[in-house]
Amino acid sequence: MNITLKKPSPIGLLLLAIISVQFGSALAKSLFSEMGFWGVVSMRVSFSTLILFSLWRLKWHSGIRQHLKEIIAFGIVFAMMNSCFYAAIDRIPLGVAISLEFTGPLGLAILKSQRWLDGLWAVLAGIGIVLLTPLSGSAVDGWGILLALIAGLFWALYILMAAQIGQKLSGIEGLAWALAVSSLLLLPIGLATAGSAFLNPKLLLMGAGVAVLSTTLPYSLEMVALRSLPIKVFGIMLSIEPMMGVIAGFLILGEKLSARSLTACLLVSIAAAGAAKFKGSDPGSHDGPAAAP
Repeated sequence: MNITLKKPSPIGLLLLAIISVQFGSALAKSLFSEMGFWGVVSMRVSFSTLILFSLWRLKWHSGIRQHLKEIIAFGIVFAMMNSCFYAAIDRIPLGVAISLEFTGPLGLAILKSQRWLDGLWAVLAGIGIVLLTPLSGSAVDGWGILLALIAGLFWALYILMAAQIGQKLSGIEGLAWALAVSSLLLLPIGLATAGSAFLNPKLLLMGAGVAVLSTTLPYSLEMVALRSLPIKVFGIMLSIEPMMGVIAGFLILGEKLSARSLTACLLVSIAAAGAAKFKGSDPGSHDGPAAAP
């Protein structure tokens, strides 16, 4: 009897990637009490680098040397994006942080658009941010809000630089070498702040799990999904990340949000979905939210 394996659904693969990213972030936050966010972010980036280089057997070549300045800049942006995001979730709930961070790629998509309808998505996202700010009566930490917004800014820069690097280096090379740069920047800080925690086998294993869930697995799933999934559908699917962050934060960390915060996260998700769905039909444009940190 012949058994035919059904080809996996690209939407299913992307959904798994989204779940993986958010639960990876929740697992990372659960380690903050023992390692601090600097220790966790440095461990995550370092393990991600080792895994990608091992899987893809990447080697130094003339193309890397030729684009070294761009790779270093990309690595700095990646380090800042993840550091600010982890610093944010150290202060505020995961779902709130990812909603605020999403304003970075969402703002980038709106700024590059000339459609009046995108103003509506900007207004919805803006209302969501206002609902989360202490000025509106929310109890969410102000510094956490600021750090998440800064992470969003670096996320937007990451998207722009990833597109540029992707045109110059094939496959995963650009990201892998940028991760190596990020590791060199973050690992000394992580070792200095977390100290002996890096010698704990249990914490090392969980750190490797964070790297797999947050980087290796979702990036691989997205690469497969994007082979047959339109970029517009990809953007719409990613809009559920804020609400998935709420679910992951509740299930793993026990984080409960107020009705005001839940409404804010939902507004940002709607704005992101709207911006992706009604995006202009530029066939060469693949700018939009990429996998969250």
